[in-house]
Amino acid sequence: MPALDKAAVVGVVGAGTMGAGIAQVAAQAGHAVLLTDSVAGAVERGLGDIAAGLDRLVEKARMARDQRDAVLGRVRAVAGLEDLAPARLVVEAVTEDLSVKRALFAALESIVAADVVLASNTSSLSITALAAGLTHPGRVIGMHFFNPPPLMPLVEVISGRASAAVAVETVFATARAWGKQPVHVRSTPAFIVNRVARPYYGEAFRLLDEGWADIATIDTLLREAGGFRMGPFELIDLIGLDVNLAVTRSVHAAFFGDPRYAPSLTQQDYVDAGWLGRKSGRGFYDYAPGAAKPKAAEAELGPRPDAVLIEGDLGPAEALVGLWRAAGIPLTRDEAGGRGPAIICHDAVLMPTDGRPASLRAAHPHENLVLFDLALDYATAPRLALAPAEGATAAARAAAAGLFQAAGKRVSEIADAPGMVVMRTVAMLVNEAAEVVQRGVAEPSAVDTAMRLGVNYPLGPLAWADSLGPGRMLEVLDHLADFYREDRYRAAPLLRLNARGGRRFHQ
Repeated sequence: MPALDKAAVVGVVGAGTMGAGIAQVAAQAGHAVLLTDSVAGAVERGLGDIAAGLDRLVEKARMARDQRDAVLGRVRAVAGLEDLAPARLVVEAVTEDLSVKRALFAALESIVAADVVLASNTSSLSITALAAGLTHPGRVIGMHFFNPPPLMPLVEVISGRASAAVAVETVFATARAWGKQPVHVRSTPAFIVNRVARPYYGEAFRLLDEGWADIATIDTLLREAGGFRMGPFELIDLIGLDVNLAVTRSVHAAFFGDPRYAPSLTQQDYVDAGWLGRKSGRGFYDYAPGAAKPKAAEAELGPRPDAVLIEGDLGPAEALVGLWRAAGIPLTRDEAGGRGPAIICHDAVLMPTDGRPASLRAAHPHENLVLFDLALDYATAPRLALAPAEGATAAARAAAAGLFQAAGKRVSEIADAPGMVVMRTVAMLVNEAAEVVQRGVAEPSAVDTAMRLGVNYPLGPLAWADSLGPGRMLEVLDHLADFYREDRYRAAPLLRLNARGGRRFHQ
């Protein structure tokens, strides 16, 4: 199905940040754009925002001045919906309220031609519900841009129950012609990105609420070991605690109270205090001038190991072996070692986390077992986390820290958290992504593309699962479920099937 012809007029309803941004994207693609808003002065502000955005492109030599003038000239303010009659595509970006959007589409039906596509920029509302009651429900499609639309490449193209294939494919092709990366999504609560991202926040709150680690340490580990661009608490401060909480509440309610999406009492407490993040000057961090940002827990320098025994295959952590060899540390390997995968250094026994706390894995109460967390890339990660069993001695903890420090890593010691920080978070992201695929919401490639481009994850969750092995992810989730005895950690059926069948998500 071809994209909308460049000669076709695009209507945009709502001239706020999203609406103005969408209008700019369409105009830069060559369309004449009609922009309207029911709020007095909103269109003028929107046009000013578009002009400012284009001016920044000119300043950065990404656009010539005459191109800037041509793009801005293609966006025209109109007084009301009646003026959108010439449009061949109308995109709404009004308030996130189902009744408001439904009334808008009902009004547009009497104005535009019967074959004009009506697209919603909703981030979470049901496309099926938006189309219900219309004379031509098949033309209603979700076209979810990400903020800011001119810069963010992802567009979720959402099909409702009644959406016509021709409308869906036209929007998909048009988004691509506009320089975006579209992904197909079936209309379910929160679509792909806002749904799959919930564990990134939810597990961080769980770790904090249960006292396993502090805010700065969780954020730092997910950035420096996990490879995420921002830690969850830093990201929530940027989004706004109230906004993030509202999305979490909405998703939790939409899934009939599923514990996977349960809001945090800690977050509610911050919102009640008015600590809403950057916009209020205080959230999980203090943004007052001169305020010091708290630092992650940092282990003291431990002794340099004089000999290391490696039992079994360390899996993704094998990259550490090369770092220790390069540091001149004598290594011995025992591929058939009974405790493997394990690293023995002085009197410390180190193992990668498998979802169980160290205290439940120790062979006896006084074994000096120390677990280490997942890293996106053990060779390049600047920091790793350690979690000692309750009975581990101070000497064993120091030896464990010294071993990783000898590989050039900074070390954060956390409490004996089941699944630790990075592994637990990644496992839950993988599980949610697998559930999305299982339910037919989106294909694996669409899920991974959405999470990389929509929220800048270092890897798509399903590609991450393929890299680590679905079996490893299943093992972590089953151990978390056994520890907590909660439905929150139930494994997605597709993940279990892939793990048992030795199948990858991306074949």
